[in-house]
Amino acid sequence: MTQTVRPSSVFEAVRTPFHLLTEDGIDLIGEVAAPIGASKGAILCLHPLPTAGGMMDSHVYKKAANRLPAMAGITVVRFNTRGTTSEAGSSTGEFDNGNSERFDVEAMLRYCFDNLELENVWVTGWSFGTDLALQHAKDPRHKGLILLSPPLRTTTNDQLEYWNTDPRPITALVPELDDYLQPEAARERFAIVPKLKIIAVDEAKHLWLGEPSVHRVLSEITSIVTGEPTSLPLEF
Repeated sequence: MTQTVRPSSVFEAVRTPFHLLTEDGIDLIGEVAAPIGASKGAILCLHPLPTAGGMMDSHVYKKAANRLPAMAGITVVRFNTRGTTSEAGSSTGEFDNGNSERFDVEAMLRYCFDNLELENVWVTGWSFGTDLALQHAKDPRHKGLILLSPPLRTTTNDQLEYWNTDPRPITALVPELDDYLQPEAARERFAIVPKLKIIAVDEAKHLWLGEPSVHRVLSEITSIVTGEPTSLPLEF
């Protein structure tokens, strides 16, 4: 029997909490939500700004973990960066505005490949997490970047230019009504990385509130990870 997909919907998955130590001794906490059967790919979720309430349970990522394993066969890996707290607990250390968080991103990528042995992994950043992705997600084993509401808050032009030397694709979903970087401005800022694809999302805002926005984001993520244009069902 199918049911309407709602904000509170939680579908079947294998959910496994984990702890992980970074090179500089920080204890990261997180959760893997994997499909019951074979996985078509995975996303590593880099969350929004923790000083503004961002964490692994920020709503788009929590809904991704609740839905995508069952609905799309995608493994969702979420974690709290250093000094960040969610219902699952707190990662140790202190927020460092994206600098020492390099160790967090690098440790999580190694965990995805060396421990979980995931394949077809895409790094997905949201807001603050997009700066982490652009600056630190350089492990050669992931497939590319998916950026949600990139503010380009701390990423420099030189750091953007790096991606002209890296062949992997980057897609940015930019809300029409974003508080920080709207589509026209995003096209100007990202122009120095010609390969970067910008998808402007009408009527959406920075936090992707509302089911239409969540549905669009999760559908775009699924399309990128699976390589097949997809609109997720509204009933499942």
